[in-house]
Amino acid sequence: MTRRIALRAAIFLLAVSVASLALGRFAGPPWGWGLFIGCVLAAWLHGVVSLAALARWVARPLPEELPEGRGAWTGVLRALHRHERDASRRHAAATEALVRFRRAVQALPDGVVILDGRGRIEWSNDTAAAQLGLDAESDLGQPIVNLVRVPEFIAYVRSGAAEAPPPVRLEIREGTLLAAQAIAFGEEQTLLLTRDVTQGERLETMRRDFVANVSHELRTPLTVLAGFLETVRELKLDPQRTRDYLAMMQDQTSRMQRIIEDLLTLSNLESSPPSPPRAVPVAPLLERLRADAEALSGGRHRIALSAEPTLDLVGAEGELASAFGNLVTNAVRYTPAGGEIRIEWREEADGEARFSVVDTGVGIAAEHLPRLTERFYRVDRSRSRETGGTGLGLAIVKHALSRHEARLEIESAPGRGSRFSARFPARRTVAAGATERG
Repeated sequence: MTRRIALRAAIFLLAVSVASLALGRFAGPPWGWGLFIGCVLAAWLHGVVSLAALARWVARPLPEELPEGRGAWTGVLRALHRHERDASRRHAAATEALVRFRRAVQALPDGVVILDGRGRIEWSNDTAAAQLGLDAESDLGQPIVNLVRVPEFIAYVRSGAAEAPPPVRLEIREGTLLAAQAIAFGEEQTLLLTRDVTQGERLETMRRDFVANVSHELRTPLTVLAGFLETVRELKLDPQRTRDYLAMMQDQTSRMQRIIEDLLTLSNLESSPPSPPRAVPVAPLLERLRADAEALSGGRHRIALSAEPTLDLVGAEGELASAFGNLVTNAVRYTPAGGEIRIEWREEADGEARFSVVDTGVGIAAEHLPRLTERFYRVDRSRSRETGGTGLGLAIVKHALSRHEARLEIESAPGRGSRFSARFPARRTVAAGATERG
């Protein structure tokens, strides 16, 4: 570019000089010098005007206002035009990349906060704002320790990301647990990552409780069996006492067998794919449930069936029978003698259907209702053992209903009995007597 400009200037001076010499020879030296000086002044003035236009543009560099050039300035301004176009393309590409990056970070399930060297917020995604209680716009430039007033969090942020502190768990709000990690990057900047681990922590607690409960539930009958076996082996017992011990051993064996069967049923519901949906006749299923309830009750309760079997269900008959059967069995077991148990089937609005088991039993306090479907959760552990429950019945009910897009509703109060209802959406019902669906 420099050589081209110098060459053009040399050619211009050479041409002006030749023309001036020619004019001076034919018209006299004054005319020659006049032409030469005039051309040089014109070129200088054109340069000054072009330089002034360029200076104005540099003061306010708008791409659409870049000046046009003539003569020696043509190459300079043309190169400047190309540079400006390239810079605009690079700027547009960088802006687009930044927008894509921010959209990607906004889509993350984890929170992301960028802090400067003094711990002030430079940017945060919506997830972090929701988790930490920030305002993604108005809190920009604010020290994050002034906004998240949790002592553990403040100490963690001030410990310095350069030291690579391990992730810390924080209870930002009651019932909400976050894992936070600070990572140093850039020029004294910090990337703060947050993740909601509330559900994971709850599942881990449930897993630990499940293992402990299984161990406890199986250890108790095994201990009883071992004790009875040692007694029968070591002591000389009369035949009646031996039969009594064997009967008690049989009870404990049956209890372990029921626990294992329920565990296998629950595992199958959780892991196996849903069975092909078929029309399940509800009327005969309700009759079987009533017969089973009467057999289990042994005449100690009043069993009533209130049904309007205008709708059948679409699903797996075995899973539905297991879910309904567990609800009926629980009602019989936890209702004192002389109480009433009512089995209901109703068509709801918009084609929905509801199966309910209503009892006049001991009832359940409100604080226990949210946890009733947890494995081995019992309101009264001693009473559960007396009634022969495994603590897995309602967990089986919950999973069986979820595989049929149904929800379990529980209404209960101490001393006023309970109502357990399974509500099915319209897409899971069909007119009574319909043919099977593949």
